[in-house]
Amino acid sequence: MNQMQQMLMQAQRMQRELQRAHEELNNKEFTISKAGMVTVTMKGDRSIVKIDIDKDAIDPDNKDMLEETIAMAINDGLEQIKAEGEAIDERITGQKGALPF
Repeated sequence: MNQMQQMLMQAQRMQRELQRAHEELNNKEFTISKAGMVTVTMKGDRSIVKIDIDKDAIDPDNKDMLEETIAMAINDGLEQIKAEGEAIDERITGQKGALPF
């Protein structure tokens, strides 16, 4: 087998491994809590599974703070998912970012 065929086989194997790892990430759940007021559960595919708001946090005078807390929790979840996806790519390919082909 020549070197080009070996490289192609290695790239295909890496691509399959990446796909499998990202599918696992898509199904993984991330739970983020903020200030004891809000807990957001998201999946790795960035879908929101659940938002739990502490009943004591529901106060018309604190509406803006509650909305900001929910947004912060969601953004933190998205960052965790992104970081884990990048870590998967780096672990499998040995480099950050997309595959070189």
